[in-house]
Amino acid sequence: MISPYHRTLIPFLFLVLYTTVLTAQQNVKWELWDTLPGNPGLTGQGTDRQPGLAGSYSGVSNGTLLIAGGANFPGKMPWKGGEKKWWDQIYVCELQPDGHRQWKDTVYRLPSGMGYGAAVVQNNRLLCIGGDNSNGIVPEVIALEWDPVTQNMQITPLKDLPEGFKAVAGDVCQGSVLVHGIRNNKNVLLELGEDGTWATLPGCPGPPRNYPAAATQSNGKTDSFFLFGGRTQGPEQTAILYDGYRYDPVLKTWSLLGNITTGSGKPHSVMAAPAVKKGSATILVFGGDDGKDFLERESLERRIRRATDSIHRKALKKSLGSVFEQHRGFSKDILAYNTITDTWTIAGTFPGDMPVTTNIAALNGSFLIPGGEIHPGVRTRNIWKGSMAPHGKTFGWLNYTVIILYFAVMILIGVRYSKRQRSTDDYFKGGGRIPWWAAGLSLFGTSLSAITFMAVPAKTYAEDWTYFFFQMTPLLTAPVIVFLFIPFYRRLNITTAYEYLEKRFNLATRLMGSLSFILLQLGRVGIVLLLPALAINLVTGINIELCILSMGTVSVIYTMMGGIEAVIWTDVLQVVVLLGGAILSIVVIALQLDLGMAQEIEIAREYDKLRILDWALDFREPTIWVVVLGGIFSNLIASGTDQTMVQRYLTTSGEKEASQSAWTFALMAIPATLVFFSIGTLLFLFYRENPGDMNISLPNNDAIFPWYIVTQLPAGISGLLIAGVLSAAMSSLSSSMNSVSTAFITDFYFRMKKRNTGRTLSAARWATLVFGILGIAFALLMASWNIKSLWDQFQLFIGWFAGGLGALFLLGIVTRKANGPGAVSGLVLSAVIQYLLTIFTHMHPLLFAATGFVSCFVLSYLCSLAIPGYQKDITGLNIHSIRKNRDYNEN
Repeated sequence: MISPYHRTLIPFLFLVLYTTVLTAQQNVKWELWDTLPGNPGLTGQGTDRQPGLAGSYSGVSNGTLLIAGGANFPGKMPWKGGEKKWWDQIYVCELQPDGHRQWKDTVYRLPSGMGYGAAVVQNNRLLCIGGDNSNGIVPEVIALEWDPVTQNMQITPLKDLPEGFKAVAGDVCQGSVLVHGIRNNKNVLLELGEDGTWATLPGCPGPPRNYPAAATQSNGKTDSFFLFGGRTQGPEQTAILYDGYRYDPVLKTWSLLGNITTGSGKPHSVMAAPAVKKGSATILVFGGDDGKDFLERESLERRIRRATDSIHRKALKKSLGSVFEQHRGFSKDILAYNTITDTWTIAGTFPGDMPVTTNIAALNGSFLIPGGEIHPGVRTRNIWKGSMAPHGKTFGWLNYTVIILYFAVMILIGVRYSKRQRSTDDYFKGGGRIPWWAAGLSLFGTSLSAITFMAVPAKTYAEDWTYFFFQMTPLLTAPVIVFLFIPFYRRLNITTAYEYLEKRFNLATRLMGSLSFILLQLGRVGIVLLLPALAINLVTGINIELCILSMGTVSVIYTMMGGIEAVIWTDVLQVVVLLGGAILSIVVIALQLDLGMAQEIEIAREYDKLRILDWALDFREPTIWVVVLGGIFSNLIASGTDQTMVQRYLTTSGEKEASQSAWTFALMAIPATLVFFSIGTLLFLFYRENPGDMNISLPNNDAIFPWYIVTQLPAGISGLLIAGVLSAAMSSLSSSMNSVSTAFITDFYFRMKKRNTGRTLSAARWATLVFGILGIAFALLMASWNIKSLWDQFQLFIGWFAGGLGALFLLGIVTRKANGPGAVSGLVLSAVIQYLLTIFTHMHPLLFAATGFVSCFVLSYLCSLAIPGYQKDITGLNIHSIRKNRDYNEN
C-alpha cells in the first residue's frame, strides 16, 4: 500500500516532469535595429542628412553604443569625381533597460577625422586604434568611455602606435589588446601592456595584408587570435588572400590554418568582412568582398594612368564608371568557422545589403552591425541587429514518453524503499543490506554522474587524451583504500568518516572535516545540476534556471523518500543506461563516418587528438606528471575520505564485501575511460566531416555530447540517454544530500540532541531538504558564471576543500605522533597555502588536490611535533595497533 504521504508527492513529481519537457524552439532573427542620426557636419543640407559611414569604430561602453569616426562621399560618387571625407564625430546611443534607445544630441569628437583602424572594447572602453585619413597613416589611439552617471563621454588619448605602423585589425585576447597591422611592408603584431606601452610581436607569416577578418576565440585549449583573408597590395599587382592563421598568446607563435573553403571546396574571400566570436568555439564572419570587381577596377585604373591617348583614356574611365555602377554588392553569406574542427560552413544569409569595412558591436548576446559600405563608394546608415540561438530539432513525443516512463521507474524505486526507512541506520547505511556488486556500481555511478558523461568527452573532443591516465588512477589507489581505509571504517563501526577524526585527533578536527565535506558537496551539486541543465536547454530551449529548479525539486523529494537504498539502486540503473548508451553512441558515430578507419586515425593524429603522453615538466598544462599526480591524490581523497563514497562501504554486510565493492569501482574505470574518451575523439571526427550539423551557439564545449545525442540518435534512444543524463545528475544530487544529511546528523545534531529514532529520522529528512535547497541555489548562481570548463572548476573545488582533509585521515592512520592541535593547525595553514597558490600561480587545477594533501600532511605532522604534552590513547586507531586490539575487530 502507498501511504497518503506518497500519494501526495507522486502527482507533484509528474507535474514537475511534464513542466520540464515543454518545448521551445528558436531561430536566427535579424532586424533593422535603427539608423544613424543626421551628420551635424553637413550643415545646410538638412538635419537628417547622413550618407552613412564606412571604417568607423564602434562598440558598447557601459550599456551605450558608440560609433566614432569613419569616412564617406557626401557629395559625388568617387567615379564621378567625388572626394572622400573623413569624420571625427562620435555618435552616442544610450540603451534603456526597457529596450528603448536614445541618441544623444551632444556632439563629441575625436582629435581628428580617422577611420579604417582597429575597434576594440576592453573594460567597457572603446579603443579607436590607428587607421588612416587624408594625411595617411594615423598613429593615435583614443579610449572612449561613456559615464552613465554624469551622462558624459570620457575621451582619453593613449600612447601612439609605433611610427609607420598601420593598424588593420585587433581584439582582446586573454585580457590583453592585440593589434595586427603593417609596418615597412611587413606584418607586425602589437600588444598593449599594462604600463600603456606597445610591445612588438611577430606578425602572421605570409604577405602583408589589409582588410582581414579577425576575432578572438578559444581553440579548445586556449584563447587565441584568429586572422582570415584580406588582400595584399603591391605597386603593380594586388592579390586576394584566402588563408587563415591562429596566434597563440602563450607560446607567441602563429599556426597556418589553411584556405577558407566551404562545402564547394573553392576558396572563399572574406576581405573587409566584420567578424565576431559566438558560443564556445565559433567565429562568425559576415559577407566580405570577393575582390573580382576590385581587381577589375584596379586594372582599369592602372590602364588609365598609363594611357597616352585622351580618347582611349575617356573610354577607359567610362568603363570604370560602369564597373562601379553595376557592382552586384558584397557577399551575403554568413560563414561560421569552428576553431576546434578547423572547418567552415555557411550558417545563413544576410537579409539586406551586406556591408563591409565595418565591425561588430556585441550587445547582450546579440550583435550590431553599424553602417559600412554596401557598394563601392556607397555607405549605409542602417544598423542591423542579429540574434543567433541554437538551431533546434523537435524532440518528439516518443522521447518525451521515454523520459516520463524512465522517471516513473525511478519514482517507484524511491517509493518502494521508503517503506524500509524506519531508523537512521536504514536511512544512512541501508541496514547493511546492499550486495557488494550493487555498492560497487553505485560507487562508480556516483563518480560517473553527469560530469564524466558530458565533460570527459568534451575534453577529448576539444583537446586530446592527455587526461587518460587521470581516469585510470582509481586502479592505483584501490589497494590503499582496500587495505588501509576500509578496515578502519568497518572495524570502528562508524557512520561518517569524520567520526574517525575525532577518535584519532579531537572534536575540532572532526567538525572541521565534516564542514569541509559539506562545502565541497555544495560545489559538486552546483556542477552536476548545471551540466544536464545545459543539455535540456539544447533539447527544448527551456530556460536553464527552470531546468535546475525542476531537477532539484524532484531530487529533494525523491531523496527524502528513499534514503541510501533508493539512491544505490537508482545508481545501478543509471550505470547500465549510461554505459549502454555510450557504447551505442560509439557504434552509431563510427557507422556515420564516411572515411575509413585508417584515414580517420590519420586526421585525428594530424590535429593532435590522440596525444596521450606529454613528458614536459610544465605544471601549468595536463602533462603526464600533472594528471598522474593529480589523479592519485584526487582519487585517494574521493575514494578514501569522501562521505559519499565511504558511506557505500558501510552499506554492505561486511569488510570483505566492502573491499569487493571498491575493486568493482576501480576495475570499471578501464572500460569506462576507453568508452568516454573514444566518444570525444569520434565527435571531433564527426563534426569535422559534418560541420553543418554543429550548433554554432553552444555556450560551452561540455554540451557537445548532449547535442549529438538529441540531433543524431534515433528517437527513443536519445530520449533514454537524456533521461539517463538527468538521472545521473539527480542521483548524484541524491547521494550528496543523503551523505550531507548523514554528516550533519551524526557529526553535529547528535551532539546537541539525544538520539530518538523517530525524531532523528525526521531531522535527517529536514537536513536533506535544507541542503537540497542550498545546492539548487548554488547551481543557479553558477549558471551566471563564465566557466570555460566545468571539469576544471570541479577539480579546483576538490583542491580547495578536500585536499587537506584527506591528508588528515592518512596522517592519523600511518603515524603515532600526530595529534589533534597539530592536525587543526596544519589544516588551517594548508588552506592558506592553497589560497596563495590560487592567487599567485598558474598551476593546473588538477594539482590543487596534491598540494592541499601534501602541505596538510607535512605541516600537521610538524605542528604535532612542535606541540608537546598532548596525550591521547590511539590504540586501534592506526596501522601500528589496529591488529593488536580485538575490541575494534568487526563482528
